[in-house]
Amino acid sequence: MTEDELKRDNAALRERLREAEETLEAIRSGDVDAVVVSGTDGIPQVYALETADQTYRVLVEEMQEGALTMSLEDQILYCNKRLASIVDEDMSRVVGGSLARFILPAEREKFERLRRAVGKSEFTISTRNGVHTPAHFSFSKLKGARGEPDTLSCIVTDLTDQKRAGKALEDAHARLLQEVSERERTEAMLRQSQKMEALGQLTGGVAHDFNNLLMAISGGLNMLDRKPDEARLKRLKDGMRQAVERGAGLTKQLLSFSRTKALDAEVVNVNRQVTGMRELLDRSLGGSIVVETKFTEDAWPVKIDAGEFELVILNLCVNARDAMPEGGTISITARNLASFTDGDLSGDFVAVTVTDSGTGMSEATIARAFEPFFTTKDIGKGSGLGLAQAYGFAHSSGGTLRIDSTLGQGTTIELLLPRSFESLRAPDSSASPKTLGASGTRALGRVLLVEDDDAVAELTAEMLEEIGFEVRRVSSAQQALTVLDSTETFTVVFSDVMMPGGMNGIQLAETIMAREQNVAILLTSGYASGFSEKAGLMSIEILAKPFSLQQLEQSVLAVVK
Repeated sequence: MTEDELKRDNAALRERLREAEETLEAIRSGDVDAVVVSGTDGIPQVYALETADQTYRVLVEEMQEGALTMSLEDQILYCNKRLASIVDEDMSRVVGGSLARFILPAEREKFERLRRAVGKSEFTISTRNGVHTPAHFSFSKLKGARGEPDTLSCIVTDLTDQKRAGKALEDAHARLLQEVSERERTEAMLRQSQKMEALGQLTGGVAHDFNNLLMAISGGLNMLDRKPDEARLKRLKDGMRQAVERGAGLTKQLLSFSRTKALDAEVVNVNRQVTGMRELLDRSLGGSIVVETKFTEDAWPVKIDAGEFELVILNLCVNARDAMPEGGTISITARNLASFTDGDLSGDFVAVTVTDSGTGMSEATIARAFEPFFTTKDIGKGSGLGLAQAYGFAHSSGGTLRIDSTLGQGTTIELLLPRSFESLRAPDSSASPKTLGASGTRALGRVLLVEDDDAVAELTAEMLEEIGFEVRRVSSAQQALTVLDSTETFTVVFSDVMMPGGMNGIQLAETIMAREQNVAILLTSGYASGFSEKAGLMSIEILAKPFSLQQLEQSVLAVVK
């Protein structure tokens, strides 16, 4: 018999028991001599005291719950077999004794209060064999007939199966949560592994590009020593400045791709997003690959995880490059699709496509293209996660990914992203540069420069002096604290974040703030990803390296105001 069937059977028995109790009460009180009821076969049946009492006892013995009657002083007068089974005791030993003796000692005081109050609650039954059984007790008061004392009746329900089922459900829920957490952690590790793999495939192009940038700077410095004419000097300076800016931009993109923290969805313009990647793509896919872009000027905004979107574009371009070993053209386009419908997908979408003229894919390859770890590349050339990540990104963004490819004729990957009607975030605008302080004029204050690299320190000191500050330089956080403890006074401490000696710039700032020393703090770093959040909580700016003279002036003047 199932649990539901048992519940229905018990409910029916309890109803019949209630009717029998009412019959017995009516007969015992003398209100009636007998009760006539219709039998199940339609033949009237007469219940006198003897037959009514017999029916009552049969119903009680058939119950799946323990039943008993007891005095108001806690002496059991009668119990059924089920109650004796629950307390694991012979019926002869149960009747005449106390019900409280079967309750866990720690719960007996509460049990006594409930019994006197004639209420309902759960308690733990402790048997003579040391078995603990959870049970529900429901007391009712029975009025004594013809001068007899009042008594109590009690229904005892064994909750072992219910508790076990509840515990099993809780365990299953806990296992499910653990599995979900483990899956999310594994997926995050796979995504990060995939990012690093994609960057690894671009390492050659990136190294080549950085060497070119360094060549432009080192060659320009050599030519400056030859004291060329003013026009040539300007060209050299402009070339070196452009090389620095390109190197800084490329480094920023590489750090963005390698981050482990997922970004929240934001409203972006895909044209602007891909254009921001153009420098990295042009210089990393190899000299034999040409990247062309064609965007509709009025592309709708979309709400996506910008970092994941960039990874999708990067992966698709890497796949396109690998499909064209002899070189070729990768075309990236973006256009609006109004009232688009495809199966369950409908609405306005922005279509971003990446097209190559490479080897293409067969129908069998296309059918498995979105399977994680499926790849047609040689061992060590790819993990097979690129298209799987792109497909997952598209669907989690509310869109889809489609493949159009012909073997030997190239491939087009189309990424459909739903249009967003939220306002597009305006691009950051740089503040207009301020007038630089003239060298030799009255100092704006004193700067304690904390920088371990001699070349960087010398250049930074010259820039600060050009702005109008007096500068004293130290090479470690410990030296900076020693100087601050002296009689010298400073307007601002300008410190690198990453330094040797066991104390970084963040820790230095914390120490200065804890000492409540009256000095402003500005930090700088070429890689501040692991410190930005803490610096933000401390309301301290981290100026990113490399910085221009204008950027340095804006930042240092802002903190000394």
